[in-house]
Amino acid sequence: MRFFKGILKVILVLIGLLVVVFAISYFVYNEPLPEGKNPKEADDLALKMLTALNKEAYQNTRYLEWSFAGGNHRYKLDKENGKVTVIWKAYLVELNLNKPNKSDVFENGAKVIGDEKPKLITTAIDYFNNDSFWLVAPFKVFDEGTTRNLTSLEDGSQGLMITYSSGGTTPGDSYIWKLNEEGLPESYKMWVKIIPFGGLKATWEGWKTMENGVSLPSSHKIGPISLSMGEVRAYN
Repeated sequence: MRFFKGILKVILVLIGLLVVVFAISYFVYNEPLPEGKNPKEADDLALKMLTALNKEAYQNTRYLEWSFAGGNHRYKLDKENGKVTVIWKAYLVELNLNKPNKSDVFENGAKVIGDEKPKLITTAIDYFNNDSFWLVAPFKVFDEGTTRNLTSLEDGSQGLMITYSSGGTTPGDSYIWKLNEEGLPESYKMWVKIIPFGGLKATWEGWKTMENGVSLPSSHKIGPISLSMGEVRAYN
């Protein structure tokens, strides 16, 4: 009995420490979402960014390939046909983005039917929405349901604030982009539902010009954590 009481005491102490660490992190790192302004100038800055990344080449891209989550999530997107192959663990989903219920699901090479199929399709959609955003978010700044505004950054430059009122898995999220002089994204700060405090910074780096001319990132950093996009490809 004393042994179990000791274990319980240790667990309670650890929970208490986690609560303290979370509270300190919240008050140290949490930033309120700044008020945006000058939407017309924001549109101009967004267009500058798209020019730097070669938006025309992106629009003409048919296939995109990348990975995420340490290579555990792998993708091949066919933009023209609205289909994407999503692979994780033992699963492969041939995801139909326009008609998800028409998607095919496989586990260890065997076709999945029954109640598990729609659950796995939903998982594939969630993974794709999140992991593709880390690849092509700059090209989504004029998506339907977005608003664009300018904010002042700490170094005195103008940040491009994008708010998504619809679309994706978590509508209502906001991002403030920091661009270099040429308009290439360097980082953004996030105000998103899945993160309990606002203003978390993620870098956008390792930019590479693909074989069809579009520029895409190969990695990100959030504090000490690195996020690799794997072997990124864009081609027609």
